[in-house]
Amino acid sequence: MSALFPFGAKPLGFSKETIEYELQHAAKLHNKNRGELAELAFMRKAASLGFSVAKPWGESERYDVVVRSERVFWRVQIKSVWRMAPTRGHYRVRTVNCLEICYTPDEIDFLVAYVFHEHSWYVFPVSIIGNRKAVFITPGSTKSRYEQYREAWKLMRAGISESADGETGGQAKPAAADAAPAELVQLLL
Repeated sequence: MSALFPFGAKPLGFSKETIEYELQHAAKLHNKNRGELAELAFMRKAASLGFSVAKPWGESERYDVVVRSERVFWRVQIKSVWRMAPTRGHYRVRTVNCLEICYTPDEIDFLVAYVFHEHSWYVFPVSIIGNRKAVFITPGSTKSRYEQYREAWKLMRAGISESADGETGGQAKPAAADAAPAELVQLLL
């Protein structure tokens, strides 16, 4: 941890007051601006977790950012959801672009969803999203099929080996650029 914060600083966090203040102002934003805010929040969160983050120039790529862990680079599409479905107890995260085209493994490696009101992140390997136009998440629910992906940042840490008991072994695995995110899901099990 001292390598990430060499001057004794603590990881950046949000106070409850800061979150409430940001939510009040985010409510007034257009969807496009709110999406840009979610991208900034993602970059801050990923950087605070020790990932290197790069934003490609322009908006012609299907991914929003590139995240590096060790020697592995991931293409990440960021989505956000503002409110829960009015008649249902879940959040609907769209997993398509504005033209209703689904993301493929040739275009992205992860789709990361930010739920504003829960201040929580869902890290989905693209193989989990499949050809769905949306996923429905219920933060905190043990019945939610996607709850295992909540704050699942370890899926992006492909360069670190873990022992069977989840302890970090400290040895880097060979960085495989072609490692399928679906195989990384096994880290959750």
